[in-house]
Amino acid sequence: STLNLVALISLLGTPDSLLLPCQCCSPPGCGQPRISGRIVGGADHNGQHFCGGSLISAQWVASAAHCFQLSALVSSYHVNLGEYQLSNPSRCRISSPVSQIFVHPNYSSTWKSADIALLQLTEPVQYTNEILPICLPGPSHSFPDNHMCWVTGWGRIDSEVSLPPPKTLQEVQVQLIDTAACNALYNIDPAMNIGRDPVKPDMICASYAEGQRDSCQGDSGGPLACDHNGTWFLMGIVSWGEGCGQPNRPGVYVRMVAYGEWIWEHVGSGSQAISPPLVFTPQLLLLACIYIPASGNFHYMHLTKWVFTHESSCSKMSVSL
Repeated sequence: STLNLVALISLLGTPDSLLLPCQCCSPPGCGQPRISGRIVGGADHNGQHFCGGSLISAQWVASAAHCFQLSALVSSYHVNLGEYQLSNPSRCRISSPVSQIFVHPNYSSTWKSADIALLQLTEPVQYTNEILPICLPGPSHSFPDNHMCWVTGWGRIDSEVSLPPPKTLQEVQVQLIDTAACNALYNIDPAMNIGRDPVKPDMICASYAEGQRDSCQGDSGGPLACDHNGTWFLMGIVSWGEGCGQPNRPGVYVRMVAYGEWIWEHVGSGSQAISPPLVFTPQLLLLACIYIPASGNFHYMHLTKWVFTHESSCSKMSVSL
């Protein structure tokens, strides 16, 4: 699960918008950003980008389960909100420790199923112009095939190319692909470690048959956001793929509607972004990043062929909020 922006497309927002004063405000409802056309990102300027996630309420972040396969103490994770460029920390940044991490009990790194995790922040964050939640879709909420959605992150811009300084949050527009059509593409010269029909009902595909625009390493856990009448919905979480932007290999995401009940069990009615009965709705996503202290260098394989290497004393995981 990473966000491979082979064709980088444009950035949501402009550097000038970072000069706006940090203003607190009452929640407008999820998925309705105050600053038009902007996705705000967060990051730890001392570490390296690790994964992504999405703020779904004042105290909860949704991400990918495979981002938490490393044996690190929960207390070592932090979420940074309200930043846009990793190399230029924003004055509006909020850094929040993580109190609990819930990995879905059915998560399988082998079959890539149930690749979803919830992070509870130690304290609710105060919404600002730069920090707002994205909406979650309801159980019957869907978008038609070929609907255009957006993926964002600070991951690699090609399989072997890291995002260059100042490491500005990237976005790429992708189209939703029917599950049967997506499996048909993956069945063309199927990889031995993936097999045939690898896309399951709890997954959703988005990209293009010809490749070129996709998510890539470093975007795992980030959002697949779809707009409906000005409200943005978190329809998917960056999960896995074969390579980055390869032909016949669309990006595969966690299908959020498949896990509404599980999310509700943990987040409960205290969320302003979620209203019973499971009326989740996607919205403009605000990105954040999570980082964990790392002792020395480590390197491990992702669910697919993506490899992460961390060499700094603080490895960061970007979480979209």
